[in-house]
Amino acid sequence: MSMSNGETGMRDWTDKATAERLEKDVAAVKSDIAALTDQITDALNTFANATGKQARRGYKQARDNMDSTFDDFSERGSAMMGAAQDAYGSIEETLEDAITQRPLATVGVALGIGFLVGFAWRR
Repeated sequence: MSMSNGETGMRDWTDKATAERLEKDVAAVKSDIAALTDQITDALNTFANATGKQARRGYKQARDNMDSTFDDFSERGSAMMGAAQDAYGSIEETLEDAITQRPLATVGVALGIGFLVGFAWRR
């Protein structure tokens, strides 16, 4: 079965039309893919910027909290040091008064403490 020139021409024409439509469709798909890629890139950049801002905010907040905590520790340490100094002064005054008012009792207590330390030392 041989084909006539008309059939061959018709077939070439339909093949060319199909090929052109296919090329247009491929070009449209490429264009759509490029547009989609641009949109994804923009979305990722927006997400990265938002994440960076959030991370900077979190860091700043953590640093402020840390500074506040250190300030609290400093204040509490100063208060404890002041209380310890007051207690030391009070104990010193109490011992000084006890020694001056009851010298014999003080000597007895010192001997008793010395005896206990010596006894514990030998064990």
